[in-house]
Amino acid sequence: MQPQSPKGVKSGSYQENKMEYAKNILETIGNTPLVKINKLAEEIPALVLAKYETFNPGNSVKDRMAVKMIEDAEADGRLKPGGTIIEGTSGNTGMGLALAAIVKGYKMVCVMSDKQSKEKMDILRAVGSEVIVCPTDVAPTDPRSYYSTSKRLADETPNSWYVNQYDNLSNTKAHYESTGPEIWRQTNGKITHFVVGVGTGGTISGVGKYLKEQNPNIKVWGIDTYGSVFKKYHETGIFDENEIYPYVTEGIGEDILPKNVNFDIIDGFTKVTDKDAAVYTQKLAREEGMFLGNSAGAAMKGVLQLKEHFTKNDVVVVLFHDHGSRYVGKMFNNDWMKKMGYLE
Repeated sequence: MQPQSPKGVKSGSYQENKMEYAKNILETIGNTPLVKINKLAEEIPALVLAKYETFNPGNSVKDRMAVKMIEDAEADGRLKPGGTIIEGTSGNTGMGLALAAIVKGYKMVCVMSDKQSKEKMDILRAVGSEVIVCPTDVAPTDPRSYYSTSKRLADETPNSWYVNQYDNLSNTKAHYESTGPEIWRQTNGKITHFVVGVGTGGTISGVGKYLKEQNPNIKVWGIDTYGSVFKKYHETGIFDENEIYPYVTEGIGEDILPKNVNFDIIDGFTKVTDKDAAVYTQKLAREEGMFLGNSAGAAMKGVLQLKEHFTKNDVVVVLFHDHGSRYVGKMFNNDWMKKMGYLE
């Protein structure tokens, strides 16, 4: 005897093939929500929406490009079965790569600078990655730097693949194919400005390229930090080594020019101080209920610094990269904030 369907439900809709589930954790990446910023955007005339990337399984935007870079390397034979993935990371790309490595059966080695939070290192170890820590305050070409160390390890390790998220253009492609179209669809094509912190450059370049193809009038703004070369290089074409010095903000800014940063797509940069980034990271949690990472605080302050560029008819989308759990010992620790001089 056939089971009766509940009232209003078509017969057959309870069949096994109608169940909804992801075949593995990687299938849950993307389709993250847009969320309105309220209190912190009160002095901005425009509608400000956050592209909330912590809904990805690795709690950051980097899950998108991590899987894309791996899939492209598998397709052209750079990454072979049973291989070792090696990458220099500030933590989030490492997490995305680590999740994909687990599902696909690879080993994962993450090389990090010592300025990254302990939480990031602990989380990477928790998902089975080997973590190697390098000094921050050395030149990129120094053999001790995390750039040089990751390249050397890839040369020394049999059957390994060095990801190189900075120059690997699959990074940009991931955001051109997924993040950009999502934002366009979610705003019903009404977006006028896109604002995001710039590190490897994949997010701003991929999303920016897609959005400008839909509407060339959309403005794309990068958030930079003091100690990074991006803003001056964009404005003058000069790579000024005097701009480079150690800074606290994690995940944005660089002392190199990654191939993924397409300066032609970017309309401008605004720089945010380490203190403002840290203070606004706390404000997002306490005033918006948004428990986010350090680069989100920088991006929110950057939007406020850009407010004279917005009108009441504008729709500003700011992308928030990662989750607050990675910064509990830093930006969410008032003893640390006081020690840094960020709180009275």
